Amino acid sequence: MNKKVLVTGGTGYIGSHTVVELQNEGFEVYIIDNLSNSDINVLDGITGITGKRPAFEKIDLCDHEKVKAFFSHNPGIESIIHFAAYKAVGESVEKPVLYYHNNLVSLLNLLTCMKDFNIPSLVFSSSCTVYGQPDELPVSEDAPIQEAVSPYGNTKQIGEEIIRDTIHSCEQLKAVSLRYFNPIGAHPSSYIGELPIGIPENLVPYITQTAAGIRDELRVFGDDYDTPDGSCIRDYLHVVDLAQAHVVALKRLLEKRNKGNYEIFNLGTGRGVSVFEAIESFERVSGKKLRYRVVDRRPGDIEKIWANPALANNEMRWSTKYSLDDAMKSAWDWELSYRKNK
Repeated sequence: MNKKVLVTGGTGYIGSHTVVELQNEGFEVYIIDNLSNSDINVLDGITGITGKRPAFEKIDLCDHEKVKAFFSHNPGIESIIHFAAYKAVGESVEKPVLYYHNNLVSLLNLLTCMKDFNIPSLVFSSSCTVYGQPDELPVSEDAPIQEAVSPYGNTKQIGEEIIRDTIHSCEQLKAVSLRYFNPIGAHPSSYIGELPIGIPENLVPYITQTAAGIRDELRVFGDDYDTPDGSCIRDYLHVVDLAQAHVVALKRLLEKRNKGNYEIFNLGTGRGVSVFEAIESFERVSGKKLRYRVVDRRPGDIEKIWANPALANNEMRWSTKYSLDDAMKSAWDWELSYRKNK
């Protein structure tokens, strides 16, 4: 089994945790990242955890010539885990062209190079946003793809279609799309975690920054949804669980245990958690009382969604190990550690 793997967006939140799990499994990891939404110092955290510094090149994946040159200079890579993308739902509503250009051109350049350099295996970072607001919950992989409620979600839908069509035209290519729900938390070492640039778009870093005094208050976007407490419901899974799923999916491809050249798996806990329940969990594990205020709904947000992870549980033999409280505790530990060492 070839263990040279490229991780795009490998200094980002999910990417960095996946690099750690790959290196712990003996993979030789190469990272491409343009550092537009991450920090080069994340490499120090990865090295501190694993004892090995991954190879890194600062490249914009939308630059085809530079991507092509990377593969020319680094022969022997036989698999790619593709994270690199803009991911803020709200921002995508405001800047759709930016999202379509970045998220799709980067994927097209990678797929072109996979064909040109005979790289057969791809694990694609997809999202539960492809389901829109599903008709039935929990949502399984055979649920109909709804019209996307944000440009970000649409880039994931289109990305999956591009991969499917490319694989259909090129039999030596194979891929797994992982549709994950809402990753939260941090590595238990507190060496790496979620580090948003600027004002956080995601709930948990906004919670931890509010508790740390970086933000004046947490904004809850709507309490008038058709849910038990009126707030949005999501399926929050620990980022380490999610990272380990990528290693499982990659091994599935490399060891030729895949059933078909293109597979799709939902990654979640199978439990829906409201925004207010998430706040309660954080307050419970941190001992901190959060200041929050309910504001208007946010464009692009769906009301409620959580996963049916049975296919990933049964086919990939993967399941989540960490609880919501575990994830919140690790996120708070990371926030405290980051502020202390900053």
